[in-house]
Amino acid sequence: MASEEKIGQWITIAREGRVASVRFDRGDRLNALSVQLLRDLTETARRLREDVTVSAVVLYGPKVFSAGADLSDPDIAKRASASLLERREMLRAGPDMCDAWEALDQVTIAAIEGFCIGGGLALVSACDFRIAGRGAHFRLPEIPLGMNMSWHTQPRLVNLIGPSRAKQLTIFGERVPAQQAAEWGLVDELTEDGGAYAFARKWADKVAALPPVAVRMSKRGITEIATALNRAATFMDLDQFALASGSEDQREAVSAFLEKRPPHFTGR
Repeated sequence: MASEEKIGQWITIAREGRVASVRFDRGDRLNALSVQLLRDLTETARRLREDVTVSAVVLYGPKVFSAGADLSDPDIAKRASASLLERREMLRAGPDMCDAWEALDQVTIAAIEGFCIGGGLALVSACDFRIAGRGAHFRLPEIPLGMNMSWHTQPRLVNLIGPSRAKQLTIFGERVPAQQAAEWGLVDELTEDGGAYAFARKWADKVAALPPVAVRMSKRGITEIATALNRAATFMDLDQFALASGSEDQREAVSAFLEKRPPHFTGR
């Protein structure tokens, strides 16, 4: 029997058989991740983790996956005037959300259309599989904007595509088309544009037809082997982000972007 559940303002969980489809939709062309949406995605993952009726989860946006963190969000703007201690707590929303999705014992499949940028890429790297439309692209703009890539993402990228490709994706901040992402191993399968969800759903149905306990144990075992050192490697990335985002270089990066000029970085 099919059912639907709303989580907050922007998330719908549709359950059918042993598959849950999670749609998050801000109602605009960016589908950016506000702080409230991060919290709602975290809550969604935590609810699903306790759901023994679900074997596979498909995560998708409407026409695009996500442009990443919503820099116009007032909750993000509050960080500028917060104390260091307060800012450290505010910055937990992103990594906590990604960790919650990685912690799911159900198989997670991200269906990606349009673009998947910054925090959106951090989220899909915490999932088990990524299915993308051929016209989609991926990008991490943090370093060109004077920030480091956090949200516990770097070791996940190394797990997926190796250290050299992870450096290329992270440091250059350039657009990576879906075909190239597939060649790197970031994307598992390509589809025609508009077909990512349907393809991801086919994979979810295959998972749902398998013995659920064996699937969960196997998924968890492989994840733990692949990510055994990830936590040790990222325990300070929140503090690194707090440091980088308060630098003169970060302010210069934003000013140059708004003024449409090349930035001049000094290391300050």
